[in-house]
Amino acid sequence: MRLLALAAATALVATAAVAQTPPSAEIKNNAGAVVGSATFKEGPKGVLVQVKVTGLTPGWHGIHFHAVGDCSDTAKFQKSGAHINHGGDHKLPHGLLNPAGNDFGELPNIFAAADGVAEAQLWTSLVSWSGKDGRPALTDADGSALVIHANQDDHLSQPIGGAGDRVACAVIK
Repeated sequence: MRLLALAAATALVATAAVAQTPPSAEIKNNAGAVVGSATFKEGPKGVLVQVKVTGLTPGWHGIHFHAVGDCSDTAKFQKSGAHINHGGDHKLPHGLLNPAGNDFGELPNIFAAADGVAEAQLWTSLVSWSGKDGRPALTDADGSALVIHANQDDHLSQPIGGAGDRVACAVIK
């Protein structure tokens, strides 16, 4: 009987651990190779994103949430669309430092070391995982994408802060 109770308790703990695994996404480069991962945790007022990516050029890189969860066109990742709330009828300007406000896809830059590796935790209160508190959902009907750019984002100039080409992409669904 004790053995049965122990087995049941172990199964419950294992199930709870699996249920609490945060959602994640593979990051792919322009060749379609997996070069990293992103993990997402929804908090009461936003989303914490943990990123680890390899193969970047050393230095700062813009990183944004794009409106469509499609990274299938690896050469340019254009199918991921514009930033969340940067296009369509509700177009908002680009840039965390823009005095007119900013679109909801904005994130701080990430830094790749001399070996091309970038590891970062980024917090945003501009979106939610599932539409919490009326903020745009990363997991809406067409998902979204986490896109890393070739250059740093200056967080002000239009349309994308000088961030340049899209060099890595992760589908969020």
